[in-house]
Amino acid sequence: MTGMRTHISATLVLLDLSGYVGLLLWGTHMVSTGVLRGYGIPLRRALERNLGNRFRAFTMGVAVTTLLQSSTATGLMATSFAAAGVIALAPALAVMLGANVGTALVAQVLSFDVAVIAPPLVLLGVLTFRWFTASRMRNVGRIAIGLGLMLMALSGLQHTLSPVESAPLLRSFIGALSADPVLAVILAALLTWGCHSSVVMVLLVGSLGASHVIGGTETLALVLGANLGGALPAFMHASTREARRLPLGNLIVRLVGVLLVLPWIVPLARVLGRFPLFDARLAVNFHLVFNVLLAAPFLFCVDHGAAWLLRLVPDSTRPSDPARPLYLEAAALGSATVALANAARETLRMADMIAVMLRDALAVLRTGDPAKAADIAAADRAVRGLGGAIRRYLVAIGGDQTLDDVREGVKGQEILSAVINFEHISDIVANSLMDFAVKQLKRGQLLSPEEIAAVAAMHAEITDSQALAVAVFLRGNLADAQRLVERKRQFLQMEAQATALSVTQLRDAAARSGGADLIGQAAEESGLVLRIARDLRRVHSHLASFAYPVLRGGRGLEGTAAPG
Repeated sequence: MTGMRTHISATLVLLDLSGYVGLLLWGTHMVSTGVLRGYGIPLRRALERNLGNRFRAFTMGVAVTTLLQSSTATGLMATSFAAAGVIALAPALAVMLGANVGTALVAQVLSFDVAVIAPPLVLLGVLTFRWFTASRMRNVGRIAIGLGLMLMALSGLQHTLSPVESAPLLRSFIGALSADPVLAVILAALLTWGCHSSVVMVLLVGSLGASHVIGGTETLALVLGANLGGALPAFMHASTREARRLPLGNLIVRLVGVLLVLPWIVPLARVLGRFPLFDARLAVNFHLVFNVLLAAPFLFCVDHGAAWLLRLVPDSTRPSDPARPLYLEAAALGSATVALANAARETLRMADMIAVMLRDALAVLRTGDPAKAADIAAADRAVRGLGGAIRRYLVAIGGDQTLDDVREGVKGQEILSAVINFEHISDIVANSLMDFAVKQLKRGQLLSPEEIAAVAAMHAEITDSQALAVAVFLRGNLADAQRLVERKRQFLQMEAQATALSVTQLRDAAARSGGADLIGQAAEESGLVLRIARDLRRVHSHLASFAYPVLRGGRGLEGTAAPG
């Protein structure tokens, strides 16, 4: 009977522990999500603007990670910038060194016994979330709820762990970890990888140490494992070589630190145990000291480290299939801000494809080159394939990072609208303009020099308008949007001039010939430029539609409100 009671008691303790760990993970997730949704764009801008040198990059890594309470989220931003070529690899490595220190600072703050403020924080967060309709205030409420849940979970862990200090099974397990620190490092690394949070793992180890469930040697070994495991998620989720360099560098830095400390872990635990500062707070203090001492030398070696990583992981070859995405990183889906930036970059690839299609279309109209027409058909298939990939990526953004933030929702709609417009333009060029033009050219119906000049003028206007439409898509500037709409009026005038030219040529043909058959042939030939002008007007209309959300008071891709 006593054994059964002990078994039931151990099961209940295990259930309590799993529940508190889950609550701690969920609270961390809520804080990170709230900060990203409410302040993700300003944080991304601040990070992007302060990467000029290693020291500013390091400081921004500390600051952003302290706010996000997740080095993984900071790493996703830095990885996205580095993989896209926005920043060099060296300052990105400095950001990750700062992110590691930032997680240690977060663990320091959360480890203090402030559980008394947890219930008021949760209540305040719930009231803020329910009372306010503004997205940013609702995210402030989400952050408060997450912090409260984390503090409640930590307090619950400490109370639950205290009675099990003398459990025989636990003692034997702890003894195994003490006898084999390498096993403790591996176990902690795997657990940290599984929960995707070194902060949670260090806090859990800290609770075990404060409750005297584990000793100093096991505490240090588990903290080392948490540091190693915290670098694994970003590395495992990276899908391209360019995206893998930064998390690989961070993983190597942490691995070097672990290998340097691990042989001295037993005497180090004895030495640190003599200092009152490292008594009850051994885990979090060692975590902070480890990351600061690791960052100090490596911060001065980031240039050499970046050069070595570039040699170790060379650039990937461009895919032979242009419809294959280059920037739709699956690892970024946990951060809507970063994932939307990736989708925007892929959308710009569509814009480049459209520009090439339009250039080749003019060549086909001038020369009737069938090879160019075949290139346009292949480009149309690539545009449609890439557009489908972007749409699926936009759907996948979220899961837990839903686009309920107003700015993120607007950006997602802008990207989706741009993708649809580019797909329509591609379809018009490949399946209407080129199809009709090739059929007419096969019949020997070539455009006259005057018609070629009119078509070339409209084509030049479309080329300029496309560049302006891309600028509006990126910046959301009101003046650019107004210029784009004004160009639509200019294009309609060009279409009217092409129509007048067609009528004039038809009249001249009628005056020169007396036969009805010749007049009919002239009418058919003059209709060619009218069909081309109509298709070009449809293309221009899709480009002009980029301006309308800004003119209605929308926001550009960078989140800047259109003035007025």
